[in-house]
Amino acid sequence: MSSMRLTVAACVLLALVGNIQGFLPASLHAASFATSPRLFSKHGPSPLAGRSLAPLLADTTRQRSAGPRMQASDYVPKPKPVLDTVNFPSDLKSLSMAQLKQLSYELRWEVIESVSKTGGHLSSSLGVTELTVALHYVFDAPVDKIVWDVAHQCYPHKMLTGRRSRFPTLRQWNGMSGFTKRKESEFDCFGAGHSSTSISAALGMSVGKDLTNQRSNNCIAVIGDGAITGGMAYEAMNCAGYLNQRLIVILNENGQVSLPTGTPSAAGVVPAGALSSSTAQLLSSRPFQDAREVAKTISGLLPQDLQKVTRKIDEFGRGFFSGEEGAVLFEELGFYYVGPVDGHDIENLIPILENLRDSPSNKPVLLHVKTEKGFGYPPALKASDKMHGVGVFDVSTGVQKKPKNAPPTFTSIFAATLCSLAREDPTVVGITAAMPGGTGLDQFGKFFPKRTFDVGIAEQHAVTFAAGMAVEGLKPFCAIYSTFLQRGYDQVVHDAVIQRLPVRLMIDRAGLVGNDGPTHHGCFDLAYLGTLPDIVIMAPADEIELMRMIKTSYMIDDKPSAVRYPRGNGYGAEALNKLFGYDLTEVPKPEQVSPLPVGVGRIIRKAPKDKKHKVAILSLGTRLVEAVKAQRMLASDPDSDIGVTVADARFMKPLDEDLIRKLAAEHDVLITVEEGAIGGFGEHVLHFLAMGGLLDQGSLKVRPMVIPDQFVEAGGQNQQYEYAGLQAKHIAATVLRTLQRDGQALELLASAPTAAAGAPTVA
Repeated sequence: MSSMRLTVAACVLLALVGNIQGFLPASLHAASFATSPRLFSKHGPSPLAGRSLAPLLADTTRQRSAGPRMQASDYVPKPKPVLDTVNFPSDLKSLSMAQLKQLSYELRWEVIESVSKTGGHLSSSLGVTELTVALHYVFDAPVDKIVWDVAHQCYPHKMLTGRRSRFPTLRQWNGMSGFTKRKESEFDCFGAGHSSTSISAALGMSVGKDLTNQRSNNCIAVIGDGAITGGMAYEAMNCAGYLNQRLIVILNENGQVSLPTGTPSAAGVVPAGALSSSTAQLLSSRPFQDAREVAKTISGLLPQDLQKVTRKIDEFGRGFFSGEEGAVLFEELGFYYVGPVDGHDIENLIPILENLRDSPSNKPVLLHVKTEKGFGYPPALKASDKMHGVGVFDVSTGVQKKPKNAPPTFTSIFAATLCSLAREDPTVVGITAAMPGGTGLDQFGKFFPKRTFDVGIAEQHAVTFAAGMAVEGLKPFCAIYSTFLQRGYDQVVHDAVIQRLPVRLMIDRAGLVGNDGPTHHGCFDLAYLGTLPDIVIMAPADEIELMRMIKTSYMIDDKPSAVRYPRGNGYGAEALNKLFGYDLTEVPKPEQVSPLPVGVGRIIRKAPKDKKHKVAILSLGTRLVEAVKAQRMLASDPDSDIGVTVADARFMKPLDEDLIRKLAAEHDVLITVEEGAIGGFGEHVLHFLAMGGLLDQGSLKVRPMVIPDQFVEAGGQNQQYEYAGLQAKHIAATVLRTLQRDGQALELLASAPTAAAGAPTVA
């Protein structure tokens, strides 16, 4: 008997290590399937009933059940008979499998047609359409909690939860958010916009359900292979395993971690953090999955000590093939791993999700699904970024409608300037946290791939990684959106500033950013960085100033420095000449500009000496354009007794103290203007004035103009600055009100045009 058991064990070893299921007797093959638990679904006996999960989980190469494939020519809106019957998830429950497949097809069409008119995040929603239908079919939201990580893929979810009619207002002023938003719907159980938060949130909800003795506890976190590169996701999984808390995590692997995928970098063109192709093939291959299931079934026939051995062999087998990237990693964190599953095959997704829903186990589960970003829409599948974020586009071609002959963006100017520096200095390196396209480092990577580092969605690591580079004499330029730099604040303080390491923070998307709304605005960096000693903080007013400030940052080798700049385009030579008095035939190239002296601002317009009331407008950043326009408004009346000086601070740290003293001494009113929240540039100026005794005589009136102390909702950038009161008319009206001319201020505001929305923007 013992020799028979050892023979069986040997067969198991061969099946696992050799990946040769054929070594096992046919009777044992049959036993492995016959002893599997019987599963049932609302469609009668489940396709899983009486057989192993392995064949269903393994085959991701077969024809997917996504309904008819959409062709590029299918751009005329079509009737959507099934979708028209669905207003809320409860309407899905009575649909047949054929109807659910048709619903997925129609839903995908509806997303494409809607986003083509408003812009937004397209391909992520197309990739999770079947998964969304399956989740809302199986689970009972909003009682069951479905948490979407980042939530840029939530459009199908919103359409199935009573908001289809609101899609013409998607990401518009007073419209529907492009992310989940708790105040928008009870089905949005957790708001998002940044990544890697879903598992923590869902785990907290699960614990809350247990402690409040709720009848059911189904909390699901849907997270992509990009978001799971963020360390917070692993912190949450570690906690869930430690607590042995009921939780379902759905890992959506679509192979796109960075935007765009394939940017040349020090690691080649492989997306940071993506599961390796060899791992994916091994974990999804039919023989390997079958061997695992057979081994686990047969191990029940073996002595207890041999059961332990076979379990270890199973772990070794997966660990050997996939290292820390595969199932063993998740199971070591305390999760039961299931997958990978074809995320577009709704017929198999539903019974698997039902099984997880009905399981009495409290052990957290990770369901690994594989999807294709942009699935079903050929233009998206062909694009380097899979049409991740788009403006208005032609459905038939996928071509986006962009303004022609617009000046270069601030982002592209940063990239060109960094390339210029790198050509002369081999120590210049660029770092991004999964946003090479958004920050311009994809352009840098084309020329300097070995000096381009995409670290995945890991801003904390990016900052400290840059600090380590600085220790060794490199010149790291760490390009991160303002809103995402918030996630690396402790590293800025602890690892860069305290040690006076010359990390160069290139802070893109500063100020109000448009249609992505409050989760993406860059309102707070001036306030949170301004509290730190030993850091240089700059904000350019135009594209030439941006080039000069990047070069200034390059020259600073004894402390960290930061350059913050907005989303959008520069102004071009003609506009710069008119606004700031430049004498340009064309915008100079980065090689043609020089660094700035640190802490020195400039005066753009000087108030006439004969005016009775003298006002100084001190701007930081690109509100300088609006300050100049405000000066023109006030000077347009030849009988006006108000003279206006316009100055560009350039630096928040260090302040140009001589310039501020001069403005305070020569003017009756000082207005500060910035694209940041309260606590930023204006507060630093006020502190300097107060501590320097420049307010003691009571002759100087100071008014700081900032973004309001509230979150500004999604809309066009111009609309947002209109709402914030930071357009030229608002600056001019503030001058008039400060001089106690309220009637004139109201008249000016009433006569000035209201800002238009402008072209939609997307991160």
